[in-house]
Formats: sequence, C-alpha cells, structure tokens
Amino acid sequence: MKTTQLMGDLPSYRVQPSPAFFHTGIDYAGPFLIKSLTQARKPMITKGYVCLFVCLSTRAIHLELVSSLTTEAFLATLRRFTGRRGPVSKIYSDNATNFVGAEAELEQLGKLFADEHHIKELTEFCGSRSISWSFIPPRSPHFGGIWESGVKSVKHHLKRVVGNQKLTFEEMSTVLVQIESVLNSRPLTPCSDDPNDLTAVTPAHFLVGRQMQSIPEPSYTNMKLSTLTRWQLVQATQQHFWKRWLAEYLPELQNRQKWFKTTQIKPGALVLINDPNAPPMQWQLGRIIEAHPGSDNITRVVTLRTARGECKRGVTEISLLPLDQEEQKLDH
Repeated sequence: MKTTQLMGDLPSYRVQPSPAFFHTGIDYAGPFLIKSLTQARKPMITKGYVCLFVCLSTRAIHLELVSSLTTEAFLATLRRFTGRRGPVSKIYSDNATNFVGAEAELEQLGKLFADEHHIKELTEFCGSRSISWSFIPPRSPHFGGIWESGVKSVKHHLKRVVGNQKLTFEEMSTVLVQIESVLNSRPLTPCSDDPNDLTAVTPAHFLVGRQMQSIPEPSYTNMKLSTLTRWQLVQATQQHFWKRWLAEYLPELQNRQKWFKTTQIKPGALVLINDPNAPPMQWQLGRIIEAHPGSDNITRVVTLRTARGECKRGVTEISLLPLDQEEQKLDH
C-alpha cells in the first residue's frame, strides 16, 4: 500500500522574489542526429543532445544543444547558460539512479553523474560560483514539480518534430532558440485586473522585459520536406512544434479546470481561446464580459471581449491562465 503525506508549504523559490533562473531545474533530451558540414560527398553524422533549463520561479525555459555526454561538454553548457542568464543559486536535477531505465543513450548520462571525476569537476565548478546542487530522490520524478511537467511535454514534442531529420549544428541551434521563444511566450497570468487589458504576463517578461514577437512567415507545415530549402526546413520544424505543443497544451489547461468544483469562469477573467490555426506565438486572449448560465445554473457559454471585438464561446473552447488555476487550487 502506498502512503501519502499532507502537501507541504510552497518552496521558498515559489514565494520569494528572485532573478530568473536563480533556482533552476535541468534535464536532457535526445539523442538527435547532427550533420557536419564537410567537403566530403557524404557528410558525417554525429549525435547531439538538448539540455533543458527550467526556471522554477518564472517557468522560463532555456535550451542548449550539447555535442556529447561528457563532463567537458556538460560544463561548457553550464558556462554558456550562466553567461547568458546570469548567476544561479541552486540547480536541481535527476541523479544517476533516475536515469536508469531512460533511453539507452541517456543511461550514459546517469553513469556520468555517478562518475567520481565528473562529480569532482562539477563540485569545483559550482563551488567557484556559489551554486548549490541538489538531486531528486530516486524513483521520485514527481518531486521535480513544475519542471517535470513542463520538460516532459517539451522532450516529447521535440523528439517527434525533429525525429530523424539530419540538421546541422547551426540549424539545430536555431530550431532550439525558436522553440525556446515559443515556450517563453505562453501566457501565465493577467497583467492587470483592468477589463480592457487583454495582455498577460509571460516567462519572456522576466527575461527580456516584454512579450515575445514572431516575424510573420509563410506556413510550411503542409509542404513536403523534400521540397523545402534548408532555411524553410528550420522554419517548418518550429511551426510543427508549435502546432503539436499547442494541441496538447490548451486541452491540458482545460482538463485541469475539471479538478475544481467551482471553476471561476466569471466576468472579468482573462482566458485563453483555443485556436489551433493561430501562427506561432500568437496567443488568442479574451476577457469574459458576461456568463450565460443554463437552467441548471451551470455556465457553458460566455461572451468575450477580444482584440477583434466581442464574441461568444463555449467554456470548452477557453481555459483560465495557468497561475489563475493554481490560485483556485490553493483556495479550495
């Protein structure tokens, strides 16, 4: 019989102000096939990996392409990350035991984390930068909380859209930066309670001080990959990721609402509108201005104010923003 414990207080990094990525979770995805640029008729194919950094306070995500599962490559990744995102106070990751049973390639990463030389190098690196490192307890992946749920989805869709495509290191790096922008554009909570304000706080606000904007691009998702130029292939990969991830993300938010006995679908709430045809980073937001309860006093239709005017939508086509849902969960 499994035993359960009462949920403890929120961790300090969830309630105390801190810079983005001050408390960070790390995970790996891969391997991916990387094509080297050589003069040879047949280019050399190597394996690359993606290191995912997740800010446990702001939910921002940072993606780094890693050339190998070695101590040197791992520390170089940490240097690039801290050089761009600033000092880190604490890092959380799986330990060697948790990598057992992962994909065969990533089991090698588990061996790396169990290697004395790697641990020594990592300890020296973190010690010189005042970084504290914590490992998740064995067989307790849920312990990672925020970053576990986010990373799982990213890893799944990244593997599906990149698949066996043979991108160069530069092309793969570009894809990762664009996917990172998509992930950091997701709305978290309303910017204000002003009923006329249709903007939301996103992870990008904590990184660049404003909302992420995408450059309008033709859609390549319905074109054969063999007909695309290398640049178009990079854009198509990002567009495929957006469509797959959005198709999972919005229903996931809607499913969470079912856990609440009294979901706060009420006037004034800022909601996400499900639009599967929206281009990358174009989130459709609306304010509920009127709820229309049925004879059973349950609201199934609402009137929304959007940037394009007013419209009616079923509650199955909208969802509360993630942090608003968490507030409800705490209230109940």
